[in-house]
Amino acid sequence: MAVAESTAEPDTKKLGIVEQLIRFGLIGVFCALLDYGSYMTLLALDLPNWAARTLAFVLGTSASYVANRRLTFAGANTGNTKAKAGGFVLVYVVTFLVNIGTNQLLFLLLPEFGFHYGAQLKWTVCWLAGQGLGTAINFVLLRWVVFRE
Repeated sequence: MAVAESTAEPDTKKLGIVEQLIRFGLIGVFCALLDYGSYMTLLALDLPNWAARTLAFVLGTSASYVANRRLTFAGANTGNTKAKAGGFVLVYVVTFLVNIGTNQLLFLLLPEFGFHYGAQLKWTVCWLAGQGLGTAINFVLLRWVVFRE
């Protein structure tokens, strides 16, 4: 009895929420490091806080979109992909406003830390707060609005 080989493409497995969270988290760590490294580099080049944060956000977000679309959300490649791309842009505009707004607000409200690395600590606290809030909003909106499965 011969075993017939299948010529069909392998199924793209629909991931459960735990697997999605793990992949989203791993991709997020990589993209966050890219974002943070860019932010610190641009600040070191004397860009204003808002400009450095904006450019770093765009770089990290672009990498996140490509990776999550391919590896995390199976619904990314189904249905109207142009509408999903538009939805993605809308989600990231919201995420951008929350992330950058939180960063800049804390930058203005927090006191200067009076020691050698005080400025870097302040920038890091601002970045972490904006990034954390933006990431939580991002996952929820991507999973249940843009790439709904």
